[in-house]
Amino acid sequence: MTQLLDLSLLNTKQSIQDQTDVLVAYVAEAWTALQTQQPLVQCITNSVAANYAANVLLAAGASPAMIDNPFEAESFTRISAALSINLGTPTSEQLQAMQISAQTAQQQNIPWVLDPVGYGPFLKWRSEMVDQLLAFQPTVIRGNASEISTLAGKQIETKGVDSTASSADVYHQAKTLLAQAKVIAISGESDYILSKQLDAVIQVNGGSHLQPKITATGCALGALIAAYSAVTNPVIAALSAHVHFAIAGQLAYARSQSTGSFNVAFMDHIHQMKAETIYEYADIQLIRTSA
Repeated sequence: MTQLLDLSLLNTKQSIQDQTDVLVAYVAEAWTALQTQQPLVQCITNSVAANYAANVLLAAGASPAMIDNPFEAESFTRISAALSINLGTPTSEQLQAMQISAQTAQQQNIPWVLDPVGYGPFLKWRSEMVDQLLAFQPTVIRGNASEISTLAGKQIETKGVDSTASSADVYHQAKTLLAQAKVIAISGESDYILSKQLDAVIQVNGGSHLQPKITATGCALGALIAAYSAVTNPVIAALSAHVHFAIAGQLAYARSQSTGSFNVAFMDHIHQMKAETIYEYADIQLIRTSA
């Protein structure tokens, strides 16, 4: 994994704006590294999301491989630059592959992302698997507000695998999950990124209200975080993926306000991202958590 940054630059007495500018520069640098390195990303994801997640990774510049059986999991994880695990529609064999690949990633120091889709008391089988996977110390845990809140221990109402909670209300609860992962990423109307390394929460604004209307966008976001994790620090990886999605969603909505054509435009803007576009459109804020 390329070490692109020194996060100590963000723990100085710089102004918030100066520190935000540093973060945006790191995102642009991570995007450039993604194009150059085109990392191989193993995705163990759900049947609804597999095609979409693979296409998003290809559009963004990474190389996806949807290897999700236990017979090939260990050998393939070993040659991958990153791993994405998504529990959207788990099968028995997938769950075996998830355990094998997560353990291998931990042993080989390969960054991996856990997306606990549907975590909660109503889907007990998969939720127990999430609890087991946490033992392998995911690099990033990514989910919607309901999933992250429930995973952090606060039982709230969910609607299937969709979120009924606000990401802004959940990031305080999510701090407890930093005992099990380096970074927590919460998606919603605004996205929030917490980490062990920064004494601030990063808020990412932008995107479009149509993104949740396109199935698998959240799942694809987790895969993109994994891709960025192969080329940069976990904090910037999560931030870069969220900024990439937020800008693509914003620009796609400017072109089309109906779901079908929006989806095409969204994929176009994932592919057409440039460093200059990141500098122009990235909208992030730092929320201090200590004095």
